[in-house]
Amino acid sequence: MSRFSAVKAGKIDAKFFRLNRGDEEPAELAVQTQHVTNHFETPVIFYALCLFATVTGQTGIVVASLAWAYVVCRCIHSYVHLSSNIVMNRLRIFAMSILILIGLWGTILVGIMS
Repeated sequence: MSRFSAVKAGKIDAKFFRLNRGDEEPAELAVQTQHVTNHFETPVIFYALCLFATVTGQTGIVVASLAWAYVVCRCIHSYVHLSSNIVMNRLRIFAMSILILIGLWGTILVGIMS
């Protein structure tokens, strides 16, 4: 459900979106809103890290594999978040993606220092 279709269906007043206050946001819309917000958190660090790796020439197979592993984790996280939305499953996948991101940072730093 998009914001437009929620307003059109009468599930929420359009005035809610001025300040995101007022009526309670429908649950399925709240999940999608949070999902979009998630894409402006750790993935932004990933984008910066990929740019940094490219600029510094750290583009070997280990870096590429870790980067792809992170992308796969984020895709799985998106699927779980927008389907079953089982919090513990999301947490495990999120934690794995953070560990991969930390490993990616470490690999790039070691590569720069050597």
